[in-house]
Amino acid sequence: MAELDRVVKPKTKRAKRFLEKREPKLNENVKNAMLIKGGNANATITQVLRDVYALKKPYSVLYKKKNITRPFEDQTSLEFFSKKSDCSLFMFGCHNKKRPNNLIVGRMYDYHVLDMIELGIEKFVSLKDIKNSKCPEGTKPMLIFAGDAFDVSEDYRRLKSLLIDFFRGPTVPNIRLAGLEYVLHFTALDGKIYFRTYKLLLKKSGCRTPRIELEEMGPSLDLIMRRTYLASDDLYKLSMKLPKALKPKKKKNISHDTFGATYGRIHMQKQDLSKLQTRKMKGLKKRPAEKLTDNQENKPKKMKRRKIDSI
Repeated sequence: MAELDRVVKPKTKRAKRFLEKREPKLNENVKNAMLIKGGNANATITQVLRDVYALKKPYSVLYKKKNITRPFEDQTSLEFFSKKSDCSLFMFGCHNKKRPNNLIVGRMYDYHVLDMIELGIEKFVSLKDIKNSKCPEGTKPMLIFAGDAFDVSEDYRRLKSLLIDFFRGPTVPNIRLAGLEYVLHFTALDGKIYFRTYKLLLKKSGCRTPRIELEEMGPSLDLIMRRTYLASDDLYKLSMKLPKALKPKKKKNISHDTFGATYGRIHMQKQDLSKLQTRKMKGLKKRPAEKLTDNQENKPKKMKRRKIDSI
């Protein structure tokens, strides 16, 4: 049995709080990401990992030492680091002659690799190369995906899901306008993925809604998709399963649309529109002759009784 797999009993209150924090919960903690350098990472890969670490702070862990591992061949070291640092997302960077400037993005399920996608960096502009103001640490970004490939291809669909998981940050109940500070834009075009980061500038527009301008903030990457390691449909479905306590209880005749608006269906008895009270007007008043004919029509016809002669 591995050292991390054994049952650990806490000896102090601090250790007990630490283990309680890692226990399964109905509402899980924010997903942390670990950024790992391979054994032969060059300066480009190192800078990419630093920039992603700056965007993900404080929900990320940057490993500064090089780790000689190959995720597509052996995943035990990634699973060990995931359990040690309590991270369910990872980004691994390496460089070699066959696959230069290589970036592997993946996620874990129950401390085992669920899926990962290998991306090649063709062009890179660092965060420090663009001399503009940056966003403060811990700011939640907006994510935009452009391109039909994200909806058509299965590999691109999984990549979109993976990138949303990686960059989404904490779940918040409310959003204020001033809190929308930067946007991550992913464009899939001609077999490439263009990753751009923009800062939002709120300008005066003369009305309540401000005018928005975009200013490139960095980092900026041109990526191509290489190898993929995707989970089976059954395992992927199991990882997306919600516990029963979190599933909303169905209410009769109430439905919700994609934007969260609530619609209700009301069942009513059939109405007699002839008795509906309308606005009285002199022009619509009935004449005495019309009233008389209406009364005669509405009167029930009396049945004549036949006289039965007694025998």
